[in-house]
Amino acid sequence: MEFEGVVYRILPPTSGTSARGEWKRQEVVFELPQEFSRKICVTFFNKESDVAQLREGMTCTVSVNVESREFNGRWYTDVKAWRVQPKVAEAPAAAETSMPEMPSMPPFSEEPSYAATPAAEVDDLPF
Repeated sequence: MEFEGVVYRILPPTSGTSARGEWKRQEVVFELPQEFSRKICVTFFNKESDVAQLREGMTCTVSVNVESREFNGRWYTDVKAWRVQPKVAEAPAAAETSMPEMPSMPPFSEEPSYAATPAAEVDDLPF
């Protein structure tokens, strides 16, 4: 899954030791630029270099895996990032900034009258 969002907040890193060795996790909150702004908290697991390039207010494209699991009858959902790409501000080309001109259209003519007699005198109703 992929989305584009603005870095809202970078939370402090968490670290620990497991049976496989040491790990580091850091969460970043992204705000989605929509009509109603929504926030998504994304976990970066052992990806310090990806988080180091992020700054608050930066627009990024984030690729994530969404996974839910059950523990003691409750469900927990993780949103784990596997790639983040900062959006590069592109300068618009001169041709893209100006709107193409619409072709000129001839003026509308008045609609021809199809009735031979005025509308008040025509009685086409069967009753």
